[in-house]
Amino acid sequence: MTSKNLIKKTSYMSVSPIVIEAPNRLVDMELRVSAPLNGHNLPIILISHGVGWSNFLSSYRGYEPLVECFAPNGFVVIQPTHLEAKSLDLPKDGPEGALYWKSRAKDFHFILDNLDEIISKVPSLEGRVDKDSIAIVGHSMGGHTVGMLAGMEVKDNVDGSITNLEEPRIKAFVMYGTPGIGKDLALTAAEKFPIFIDAEFSKMHREVLLVVGDIDAHPFFSERSDWRQDAYNYSPGKKSMLLVKNTHHMLGGISGYDCDEAAQLQDENPETMNFVRESTLAYIKSALNPLDTSWIDLKLQLQKDSDAKGIIKTK
Repeated sequence: MTSKNLIKKTSYMSVSPIVIEAPNRLVDMELRVSAPLNGHNLPIILISHGVGWSNFLSSYRGYEPLVECFAPNGFVVIQPTHLEAKSLDLPKDGPEGALYWKSRAKDFHFILDNLDEIISKVPSLEGRVDKDSIAIVGHSMGGHTVGMLAGMEVKDNVDGSITNLEEPRIKAFVMYGTPGIGKDLALTAAEKFPIFIDAEFSKMHREVLLVVGDIDAHPFFSERSDWRQDAYNYSPGKKSMLLVKNTHHMLGGISGYDCDEAAQLQDENPETMNFVRESTLAYIKSALNPLDTSWIDLKLQLQKDSDAKGIIKTK
């Protein structure tokens, strides 16, 4: 599968920063919205960024490779900056810890509650959006956020309460390189990110696609090499997993072009990045439209191709 087959070169527009007043949030929400210049009944893809050492990729400014795939193919792409972003420089010692894990999921409830206002701030977009056709993708910590919106329950390590922030308005879920279950979390990671200690997927019943590199493993997080496959292995209901061959955590560089984080992991690979975003697009198109055969076509193609970039598993 190559970019010639799927990714269009249609022009799109991006508007940022869009600032929405959020009285119950530490700061108002900053967003970027990208959309095709033409077309109607445009579905929506939300993007939850990851956490990393980059100053700006982990914000609405990142994940341009995904935007350049989704927007030209007829999607409205909405990217918030979550509260843990380095660019916001907010305190890291609050009740949610440095990851602001709960507010991340709440950010998307807020976006959907204020969708009309957000759309109104993008020129010529009003009346062109299918607000009932919504997908979400998230990378790394963003995958954890997507899991919460798909029904994963998280135990608050501060007060012991159980948080469920499932969002029924979202119809398709894609999780990239998501942290695994807490019982196999390494001590170093548990000390720095205690919210992962009680993470598990037994209540994540929504249909989800997990995308993970087959060599995405690091002893800082877990000694188990398949730890980031747990969202597929330990969740109930219908699930799919795309295992991307010879690929680490950055999945070829989906968070940004010439990304230092991908380079450090020797994981920057344009062919892999294209494969990941095209496969994601195929899954979302079919998940939002039962008549669309893109995902079935991809599975058949990978089964026939002895040199395929990935393997799809389903249950």
